[in-house]
Amino acid sequence: MYTDTDRCVRAVQSKDARFDGWFFTAVLTTRIYCRPSCPAVPPKVENMTFLPSAAACQQAGFRACKRCRPDTSPGSPEWNARADAVARAMRLIQDGVVDREGVPGLAARLGYSTRQVERQLNAELGAGPLALARAQRAQTARLLIETSELPMGDVAFAAGFSSIRTFNDTVREVFALAPGELRQRAEKAGRHHPKVPGTIALRLPYRAPLNPDNLFGHLAATAVPGVEEWRAGAYRRTLRLPYGTGVVSLTPQPDHIGCQLALTDLRDLTIAISRCRWMLDLDADPEAVDEQLRSDPLLAPLVNKAPGRRVPRTVDAAEFAVRAVLGQQVSTAAARTHAARLVTAHGEPVADPDPEGGLTHLFPSPQALAGLDPQSLALPRTRRTTLTTLVSALADGSLPLGIDSDWEAARARLNALPGFGPWTTEVIAMRALGDPDAFLPSDLGVRRAAKELGLPSTPAALTARAAGWRPWRAYAVQYLWATDDHAINHLPV
Repeated sequence: MYTDTDRCVRAVQSKDARFDGWFFTAVLTTRIYCRPSCPAVPPKVENMTFLPSAAACQQAGFRACKRCRPDTSPGSPEWNARADAVARAMRLIQDGVVDREGVPGLAARLGYSTRQVERQLNAELGAGPLALARAQRAQTARLLIETSELPMGDVAFAAGFSSIRTFNDTVREVFALAPGELRQRAEKAGRHHPKVPGTIALRLPYRAPLNPDNLFGHLAATAVPGVEEWRAGAYRRTLRLPYGTGVVSLTPQPDHIGCQLALTDLRDLTIAISRCRWMLDLDADPEAVDEQLRSDPLLAPLVNKAPGRRVPRTVDAAEFAVRAVLGQQVSTAAARTHAARLVTAHGEPVADPDPEGGLTHLFPSPQALAGLDPQSLALPRTRRTTLTTLVSALADGSLPLGIDSDWEAARARLNALPGFGPWTTEVIAMRALGDPDAFLPSDLGVRRAAKELGLPSTPAALTARAAGWRPWRAYAVQYLWATDDHAINHLPV
């Protein structure tokens, strides 16, 4: 995108917010970088240059615009629509792997040498993994400065900086303001104090349009008691994070998602934000998705009626895989009941920061479920075998599932497990691994919707017809599901 100069110039001159996060505009005269929708008067064309990432801008000596705050743009949709090494690396960097494991740890997860990873990231993003992680640390620091009352020393280490001096230097370089000045500006703008004591309040941006009905409706309708809930217009759930635990509250708003985070260790802030954005599919490009799906005349009316549907995902791929097995061939209510029993028996207790809240546990980890007695499960014998085999593979690492998974390799491993058919594998690929082209032609709701619309209703024929929807078939499933009057398609009252 950033190499198409004419297109970038048109986006900047029209202040088109759809391109925020796709590229950044660096102004050669002022040495400032902006998002395409910056409200300031656009610079002269000859003074613009375009870069693919905030890290590349910072590495080239540009500082962030104080008006449009380009560091808060939605992420590039490319990283969630691709499964190559660069996209997987970006998802891992956003999840804090470089800060926790260094570049060697990132490379090991990808199966490449550190030199190969650095070369590929520099070629596509104009910055290596350390620079990309540094840009993310700067954004985390800004969030803590503006939304908490933590001393600056605590902010520095919580954001991942190795020293207070590095923290101060980075903040000044990136934002052209000292940390104290950033906090003063936030106080004047009313961004400083969190709404609930002990929490961090922030706004999660997204590309419009966003239809919250199926997104939050699905999460609320399938919520596991004790782990998730819908309360006072917000979806709330517990989080298992690298350094501790957390509770998040997510509220749909017209132009952003309101986010309240309570963390036991503030070093988890970046990871928690990344996982919430991933769960809500906030980095998607709905214009591109809907344009492709509208090309099918039978699907177009659904898209035009309620555009901007997202794919509801998960914050923990292993958790979702277990829940997918529990949900095989049973109702949504029965699946919730089975999951709630596992949580009560094997989940880790947590404290809900909201005294009126109903969150009590983390969903049990694969290691906690590894010693599960199959006889304690109120499931058919074959389903017990499927679940215990899955849990064992997740616990011993022979089935790695996560945001960095190679989608086809993960499918092959899942299909090799007993009791795993196309539906279970594809729903995990869609909601746990984030494959935007995962498809469920055998799903009852999809087949029923297809028949009502005049689409082929047999799996083979529907798959053939859906070739024109690629690479966005997972989004087509959301539109097809929306034809049913099921609770997953409606925001709770």
